[in-house]
Order: sequence, then structure tokens, then C-alpha cells
Amino acid sequence: MNQQSPNRVNVLLVDDRPENLVALEAILNSPSYHLVQANSGAEALRCLLNEDFAVILLDVQMPGMDGFETATLIRSRDRSRSTPIIFITAFSSNDTHVFKGYSLGAVDYLFKPLEPEILTSKVGVFVELFQKTVEVKQQATQLAAVNSELSKSEERFRTLCACSPLGIYLADVEGRCTYINPRCQAICGLTLEESLAEIWQREVHPEDRERVVADWLAWIKEGNEYSNEFRLAGSETVRWINVQSSPMFSDLGKLIGHVGTVRDVTDRKQAEEERSRLIREQVARQEAERANQMKDEFLAILSHELRTPLNAILGWSRLLRTKTFDQDTIEKALETIERNAKSQAQLIEDILDVSRILRGKLNLNKHPIRLESAIKLAIDSLQPLTEEKSIVIELTCSPNVGEVIGDPDRLQQIVWNLLSNAIKFSPQEGKVHVRLESVGDEAQIEIIDSGIGIAPDFLPYVFDRFRQADSSTTRSYGGLGLGLAIVRHLVEQHGGKVYAENNPGEGAKFTVALPLAQRNALAADDGLHLNDQAQTLPTLTNLQLLVVDDDDDTREFLIALLEDEGAMVRSAASVAGALAALESYWPDLLLSDIGMPEADGYELIARVREMEVLRDGKMPAIALTAYAREEERQQALEAGFQMHLSKPVDINKLIAAIANLTGILGNPDPTHILHDAQEQARCLFHKD
Repeated sequence: MNQQSPNRVNVLLVDDRPENLVALEAILNSPSYHLVQANSGAEALRCLLNEDFAVILLDVQMPGMDGFETATLIRSRDRSRSTPIIFITAFSSNDTHVFKGYSLGAVDYLFKPLEPEILTSKVGVFVELFQKTVEVKQQATQLAAVNSELSKSEERFRTLCACSPLGIYLADVEGRCTYINPRCQAICGLTLEESLAEIWQREVHPEDRERVVADWLAWIKEGNEYSNEFRLAGSETVRWINVQSSPMFSDLGKLIGHVGTVRDVTDRKQAEEERSRLIREQVARQEAERANQMKDEFLAILSHELRTPLNAILGWSRLLRTKTFDQDTIEKALETIERNAKSQAQLIEDILDVSRILRGKLNLNKHPIRLESAIKLAIDSLQPLTEEKSIVIELTCSPNVGEVIGDPDRLQQIVWNLLSNAIKFSPQEGKVHVRLESVGDEAQIEIIDSGIGIAPDFLPYVFDRFRQADSSTTRSYGGLGLGLAIVRHLVEQHGGKVYAENNPGEGAKFTVALPLAQRNALAADDGLHLNDQAQTLPTLTNLQLLVVDDDDDTREFLIALLEDEGAMVRSAASVAGALAALESYWPDLLLSDIGMPEADGYELIARVREMEVLRDGKMPAIALTAYAREEERQQALEAGFQMHLSKPVDINKLIAAIANLTGILGNPDPTHILHDAQEQARCLFHKD
């Protein structure tokens, strides 16, 4: 039997007479039909066992099994129960046959001879109906398959969402939740139909709440991608969450809602915080190690720098005591001792200045001043050092450079430090150029040396405290690495800036820029101020002085110095000894140390002020001490001393102070005495 073509429809032709089958085939011949012939009812039934037919053309009169019997059996089978049957008969006058055919499920009844058009039309109707039925069945099958796949996909989606480690939510255009998975509800307590903004208001940590709600509302309004991390403040713990959301659009581009994820990132945040803490600790540890290293290097350098001049001082002192030298050698020895003592004094003063800077106790006495005078005084004070290395300092000052508001001594210290640094790093017979000019609203000082310059990698740290380009034991240049740090601080205290750079060609260049004073500022009498110490000093003839110091060497030095100036000196090694002497002896002036065993200078001056009431006489007093900090100077003045001088004592300052306080110079105004006390306690580093 021929197999059905996938594009052709089966039509069963049943007739016992071959000529009738040929006639039917001729009428129905079409590429769309697959015509199957059967010569009997039994053969027709066999055809129906394996194939489906769009229509059956069944002859009524057939031997053995007629058409009615065949139709009855066709209708009894499920596969063919609804197949259309058209009866064909030559007996048109017998209505009983027609009624019987319809009762058996016939869809039509045709009489021979057949009209081709009618037969073709009726068969075409049932073939088309069959084809549509097949299409419907195929569509139903496909739809069932799609529905099954959708059901499986939905089940997978629900399982995925239910088991997802991420919180997942859907929200409408207003931000109300339309779907949440269990993880999302567990993380942040989302509930259906609740606004996300309301949830954030309730659940977000108070410190993050305002920002999160504002960001969320702005995102909802604009419909953009949203990503944020913030804290949720639960009943017991604080958790970090990461929220990401995207808008959903229809095929027409209309916003229909939002889809988002919520993830608990508390562990990651804690790990990041722990990592940051470890990094901070590591950085702090490295900084501490570097600070310790710098401290160790500084202490090693400090020990070297203090011991080096001390070696020369002690060495020559011992030689002068044990051996006899000619006058030239003696002069050379004394010059060496003095130079090294000044070097030690400078080192100590630098350390004290840094201490004042660190504690914020470095005070300035500012007034209008011309920088040219401060520069010239600094150059003059460095003349011995320049002569020693045969270095020429060339000074160029532009005319009409205005005044600056500053502390004359500290401005001179700035220039002195920069110049001494330039001289130190310049070669023998080198040159140092100093230029003063006005640039815009600033006065600018440039100091350019002819030395080795600054290593590029060290240039950013040249003004740092305790930093030195070479801190090894084989370094070529001495110093503590404090001078430039002091310069920067003093310049900044004057409202200026200082820069360092390598001079093109050779050497280094330092530039100090200070703001110029207003043109209507009062003229500064800086020449008088800076040259006060240049006045001719008076003698101390017949002055009665009491010197109190527990250090024997210092006490004997002061006695020798003051007696050489004509004073009559009595001394004591303690406060008790001084008070015993004052019972029978009332001097013109008291010169006392502060730090002494059993009782200090503050207790002594307090007792002296009590004794003044009984004696009805004032006694001027000078504190001469190694405690040189600003607060210690202030404490001495508040305790009752009129002046405070720091050790090592400057002879000229000491004599001038005694003359001032005892009235030899005309009983100066007390405010001037206080001003001298402030200035003299910190000017020692650059005065000869």
C-alpha cells in the first residue's frame, strides 16, 4: 500500500467494481489528494487500520459486506469514528437506504451517475476540514508542548528564586514590591505591596537613611540604573547590603516596573575594614619604625655634633693647664675653644627652637622692618666662617624694596641659617649670591651657593625635621638637620613661603618670599633695635652683687667676670646660703640660678620679696639658668625676677642687663626692660 505523502490528504474509494473506482479516481485526480482504492468492505477496513482519511466514498451495493455493514464497523472503531462517509448508490428511489445511511453517520448521499463538480466540491470541503483539523491538532500539540515548557520554566524560576543566595524583588513604577523571594525578605524585611522608600525609612541605619532615601527617590523618578551600599540597623546587629536595580520597559519603551537584587555584604565589608585596619597598622608601624630610625640617627648625629666641639674645648683646656705655650698658640687655643663653644651653643639653640616649634611656644615680636639690614647683619656675623673658607658673599639689593612686618631677630635667623647652610656646602674659594628684590606684593630673598646641589630624591624632604641627605658616619658635612626646618617654620610664621631648588649649572637655590607691609605702615627703627648691643658698655664699679649657683665652675666664672668689671661680689652655693648672706648683706642686684638642690631659685626670689617689705627696699634680680624655654622665661618673670638670661651667658648681655636694672644706664622704662628680657633670651644664636 502506498504511504501517505506529508503534503497530500488521504481519500478512501470503496467499490466492488473496478470501472467505478477508475471513474472516481479520474474525477478526483489532484496533486493534493492521495486516492486509496478498496474493492470490498473488508479491504476498506484494513486500510483504516493504519491510516487516517479525510473522507470515505463508500458504495452501498457490494457483495459479501455491503456499504451499510462496512459503515457500521468503521463507526465502531475509535480511530475512524468521526471520519466523514459519503455513500454512493445507483438506487435513488429507495428512501429507506438513504435514511439508513444517515443513521449510520453518513455525511452525504450521492447517486450514480455522479456529477463531477458536485463530487469534487463535496470531497474538497471535507478535505479542507480535515486539513484544518490536522492543523488544529498540531497547534494544540505545539501549544501543549509550549505550556509544558512554560510550566517547567516557571517551576525552575520559582525554585531558582526560592533557593537563590541573592535577594530578588520586582517593583511597579511607583516603587511598590510586586514580588520578593524568601532571601530578600530575610535580608531586609521586604513585604509585598510595601513601598521600598518606606522600607528604607524603617530599616536603614539612621546615619545612612537620609542619603539612601534621597538617592532611591531620585532614581525612581529618573528611571536609571541604581546601585548602592548601605547599612541596615537590625534589632541586634548592623549589616551591610548591596542593592542593584534596573528599570523594566515594554516593547514600546514604556516603563513598567523595576527588577533588583539585594545582597548581604557584611562579611565583605568586615574583611575590607579588617584589611584597612591591618594596612593602617602596617603603615603606622612603618612610620614608627622610620621615626625610631630617624630618632636613632638624630641621637647619633647629636652625640657626634656635641662631642666634636667638646673634644676641642676639653683638649685645649687641658693642654693650656698642663703645658706652657707661646702667645700665638695660646691665642689659637682660645680662639678654637670660643669657636667650638659657639658651635655647641648654636646646636643647643636649634634644639630649643625646634622644641618651641613642636609645642607652639615660639613667639614673635613683629613690627615694620627693612630686610636689607637683617641680611647685612647676618652676613657680618658669618664673616669668620666665610674667611675660613675664603668664600665671597655677593649681596645685591634692589632699590625701594618695601618693608615687611616681622620679628627682626627671627628674620635675621632665617637669613643666617640659609647663609650658613650655603657656606657649609660651598667649596673653598666659592661664591654665595644673595639677592633682595620685590616681586609683586612680596619681598623676595634668593640665596644661591656654588656647592654640590641637592639630590633630586631628597629635594621634597629638605625642610623636614631631622632629615639629612646623608646621615652615615662617613658624611662630609656636619649639622643636626634642624636649620632648614626652623627656617620653614619661621617663614610661615611671617606669612611667607620658602622654596628649594637646584640652581642651573651648580649649587642650590633657596628663595624666601615674604608679604610686603602696606605703604602707610609706620617706619621701622630696625637699625636702632638691631644695634642696641653695639652701644659702649658701662663698668660695674662699686656695685654690690650676690651670685647664687650650685655649680662651682659657673659661680667662680661669674665672680671672676663681674669683679673684673669692677663689681664687689659675694656668692652662695644654695638658697639657704643666699638667705643667710642676706641677713647681713643687702646687694644692689641678685643673680641667681633656677635649678638647685633642696630649694630652687623660685623659692629664693619669693623669700627675697618677703624680705623687701621688712627692709623697705627693692632688689633687682636676674634669673641666669639653663632652662631656656619660653614658658620657663615667663615663669621666672612672674615669680619676681626682672630678667631671664639663658646659659651659656653672653657677657655683653649680662653686663648690659645688670647696668639696666641697677640704674647705671638711667633707669629705663620697665616695659623696655621686659622687652629686653624677651629678646635677650632668644637672640644668643647669632650675636658675637
